[in-house]
Amino acid sequence: MGFSESDVPLPKDENIYQTECPILWAMNVIGQKWKLPILWYIRDKGVIRYNELRRKVVGITPTMLSKCLTELEESGLVHREQYMEIPPRVKYSLTEKGRTLLPALDELYHWADTQMQAAQESL
Repeated sequence: MGFSESDVPLPKDENIYQTECPILWAMNVIGQKWKLPILWYIRDKGVIRYNELRRKVVGITPTMLSKCLTELEESGLVHREQYMEIPPRVKYSLTEKGRTLLPALDELYHWADTQMQAAQESL
C-alpha cells in the first residue's frame, strides 16, 4: 500500500499548523495520551462500563477519564448510554464512526509492532 506525494497533498510553503491538515485534525481528536487506550479497551470489550474502563486504563484519573470520554462522545466516536438506576449505570461503546477508525488503528499497531521488533533486534 504505497503512497506517492500526489496521494497526500501537504502544503509546501505554508505553516502546517495554519492549514486544514487532516492528520493534525485526527491527532486533535484521538491523539491525546489517554484517548487511544480508551478506544482500544472499548473496542476490545464492545460495551464497557465506566468503572471497568477506569480500572483498565491504569493511571488515569476519574476526571481525565470523564473528560476524554466526553470529548470522544462529542467527536462522534463513542456512544454513552446511561441507565436511570440507583446507583447510576453508564456503558460506553464505539459508534459506527468510531468503528471506521479501527482499520487505521490496526495498521498503526502493526507498523509500530514491526518497528519495535526491529529496534529490539538491532540491540
